Amino acid sequence: MPVFGLSRRLPVAALVLLALLAAPATLRAEDYPSSPVEVIVPFAAGGAVDVTGRVVAKALQQATGKTFIVVNRPGANSNIGNLDVARAKPDGYTLLVSSIGLAANPSLYKNLAYDPLTDFEPVSLVSIAPVGLFVNKSLPVKNLQEFIAYLKAHPGELNYASYGVGSSPHLAAELFEHDTGTKMVHVPFTGNGPATMATVSGTTQVIFCSTVAALPFVLNGSMKAIAFADDQRSEQLPDVPTFKEAGLNYTMGTWFGLLAPAKTPAPIIAALNAALKKSLSDPEFKKIASSQGAHIVGSSPQEFAAFLKTETGRLSGVIKEAKIGAN
Repeated sequence: MPVFGLSRRLPVAALVLLALLAAPATLRAEDYPSSPVEVIVPFAAGGAVDVTGRVVAKALQQATGKTFIVVNRPGANSNIGNLDVARAKPDGYTLLVSSIGLAANPSLYKNLAYDPLTDFEPVSLVSIAPVGLFVNKSLPVKNLQEFIAYLKAHPGELNYASYGVGSSPHLAAELFEHDTGTKMVHVPFTGNGPATMATVSGTTQVIFCSTVAALPFVLNGSMKAIAFADDQRSEQLPDVPTFKEAGLNYTMGTWFGLLAPAKTPAPIIAALNAALKKSLSDPEFKKIASSQGAHIVGSSPQEFAAFLKTETGRLSGVIKEAKIGAN
């Protein structure tokens, strides 16, 4: 009764105002963003994910005329930054640029505090950086079939380098072993540089890594390029066949994607996707991606969601079979 009594004494305009204040706020795409947006990169500055994060932030800023700020939150194979975004308010003002670890971590860590398939809203698969198979110059193989034959004749004798447990080169090698029925010994290093140099020096004999990392050493003869794990040949090494051309249905590499916290309004996701696609077609961004050994994708949110689900399942099988675990 008090409410009805109050309504009799209030003018219609006041009642309309009260109704608007009581209604839940709606975030409109045309109003977004009205303040700076944080783009979380779950790795330290300088690496491939960081470079991609800065490309994404610049692309969004260029398309919208608003401010997008990269914030590096490294640690635990991207888990710290990923979790920060998963727990962030779903208002479009905290975004994540992450990579293959997002799909691998649920199988690498027993008690992961987030789920990549339910705690994020995919915006776009930004780019993919396929790996290549490179070997030390002294290894007596010239092509993929000779390499596989050598591995089968010398099981467990060759060492392969990676950037650490669960890194893209590690998972690439495990998937290769699974697909070919071969066995090598994993030697993890702290990053790209040490792992590549170990293969150049012969401490390790094999590495699955980006063409960009290996290119100088292939050109000077320190390493041999065996095959490229993509559907198309590398622009930097056009004479190197893909695995499929060499007879093995194998594709692998790291990838980079833009995500928001789960329940971020669909109009905001759509606006971010459209803004990203608008600028990623710029030759400048394609050049930057190429310098990282990657090619621009720019998918729809639905395509990225399907891709993430497939990758999570595929990597889960590889990780469980190889009994890889970070904890």
